[in-house]
Amino acid sequence: MALLTILMDFSGIYSEENFRPEGSVRLDFLSLEGSECYCDAAAAASIRKAIRPYPPGGIHWIDGGDYHYVSRFWMEKLETPFELFLLDHHSDDQSGAFGEGLLSCGNWVAGSRRELPLLKDVTWIRQYPAAIGPGLPVYLSIDKDVLSPDYARTNWDQGRMTLPQLKAVVGEIAAKREILGIDVCGGLSLSKGACGKDVDINRRSDEELHTFLVSLRTV
Repeated sequence: MALLTILMDFSGIYSEENFRPEGSVRLDFLSLEGSECYCDAAAAASIRKAIRPYPPGGIHWIDGGDYHYVSRFWMEKLETPFELFLLDHHSDDQSGAFGEGLLSCGNWVAGSRRELPLLKDVTWIRQYPAAIGPGLPVYLSIDKDVLSPDYARTNWDQGRMTLPQLKAVVGEIAAKREILGIDVCGGLSLSKGACGKDVDINRRSDEELHTFLVSLRTV
């Protein structure tokens, strides 16, 4: 059975990159209001409804880093104790700027710690190498801003990891843990100032990373 790949299209970056893995399912959120950086209750309900038919396993491409909070909705679907492994230049573990009630790309980890009883721990990885040990199954969330600009172009400040290093870390996780699901965010849309070179770099990295993740066959 083919590994399920879902493209969650909020900003159009995947169309701009011409990135559409074979057999993938595209979910259209281009007109969804209340979803950029911060997610209001109506937008959250729409996203949950759209992903309801799909299992948490597989690979979820969740658009740019402004929408990283979507990881929370996929983790809600898990039914066994797990840990979150977060490959990201930012911890996304901050208090909400407008209180704890409004989900955002900066506080979704903090909210998940409080509100998801099956989430037992969070491991934040922002550099290579990383110490990975045995333990609970994991949900793996990757923000491409952990990569250097040679490998990804995003609208957030970025780290120094190379794509081969990121793949090495993920490979080590897969060798030592059961992976319950994966999501990937990060990129730069034309509306946020991307040029042709930015789009090309992101497309190449997305294609290479997707091929690698599919080869793991762990979810």
